[in-house]
Amino acid sequence: MSNSEYKGADYYLLDDIFTDEEKAIRDTVRDFVSNEVVPVIEKYNQEMKFPKHLIPKMGELGLFGPTLPPEYGGMGINNIAYGLIMQELERGDSGIRSFASVQSGLVMYPIYTFGSEEQKKFWLPKLASAEKIGCFGLTEPDFGSNPGGMITKAEKVRDGYLLNGAKMWITNGTIADVAVVWAKLDGRVRGFLVEKGTKGFSAPETKGKLSLRASVTSELVFEDCLIPEENILPNSGGLKSPLMCLTQARYGIAWGVIGLAMQCYHTALDYSLSRIQFGKPIASFQITQEKLAYMITEITKAQLLNYRLAQMKDNGTMRPQHVSMAKRNNCEIAKNIASMAREMLGANGILDEYPIMRHLNNIESVKTYEGTHEMHTLILGEDVTGISAFE
Repeated sequence: MSNSEYKGADYYLLDDIFTDEEKAIRDTVRDFVSNEVVPVIEKYNQEMKFPKHLIPKMGELGLFGPTLPPEYGGMGINNIAYGLIMQELERGDSGIRSFASVQSGLVMYPIYTFGSEEQKKFWLPKLASAEKIGCFGLTEPDFGSNPGGMITKAEKVRDGYLLNGAKMWITNGTIADVAVVWAKLDGRVRGFLVEKGTKGFSAPETKGKLSLRASVTSELVFEDCLIPEENILPNSGGLKSPLMCLTQARYGIAWGVIGLAMQCYHTALDYSLSRIQFGKPIASFQITQEKLAYMITEITKAQLLNYRLAQMKDNGTMRPQHVSMAKRNNCEIAKNIASMAREMLGANGILDEYPIMRHLNNIESVKTYEGTHEMHTLILGEDVTGISAFE
């Protein structure tokens, strides 16, 4: 860990335009990450475990579903404040931000958007307080970038729906109390709430990961699972429903990875000022300064992209393609910055004394999940040309 206190990177003085509430929320999460995540996360990363003891505190701080109305357990905050929460959490670890992203954007959002009033009143306050944990099942072993090809099926039976199939790469799956699962019912994609303990439902944890090690990743398996009638999300319909959820999650990623980049920049800058070679700090060398200049410039551009994206999300003018641009750009520059920071620290860059190698491993996953770089490239390509190049 770098020696100086973490203050973030704010080259274009965005703090001057953040509201007092936005800054207070960010600083609260920043303190939580500095005091409770950073001191333990390397240990959990090495042991390939998620720090579950942090979940109640995150719920207490209101980090789950904070944009939802208070009557459903949220705080009704705007999307700038939500983005800043994601940014600070990922500065700690991508696994911590992933947990919050899934709980908020992929579980609470679909229940709020597609659920019945009964489902909303029952699940949302429990998910907000972290009394209950959720996961999101869309990706399948054979269908990642092409979710429309899913083979998980639901069949209407007398007592509800019979669910068969499997989902893969599911964050929180093994520890979740409820899974928001997408399956084809009469050929049309619908959402179902599958509760832990349902007969025929299992969620084995995925082992052997070299990235996102401090995160629970699982497979979901459904073998003749009987889902009660009241557990279908009544307002879900078609592939558009899960894709709307992914837009929410990708928005959180666009902000989150900048926290990762800011931490790598902070560590590299601090190190370069204190590391002496040839009689002077390596920060005095031109090549080092070029790297630092690239880092702070790209971080600043991404921060401005995120700020405007948040404004558009709040005023209703944001389209999914806008999120694709931010997710694509910000993951790419975060990966570049993490890699550069690792190089600047030399051999020390691979030690767990510093967060960089962990962040570099994590960004490999984050750049790929919720739509690969290539898929977001084609989404933008189609948007500007009017021509789809997916097939």
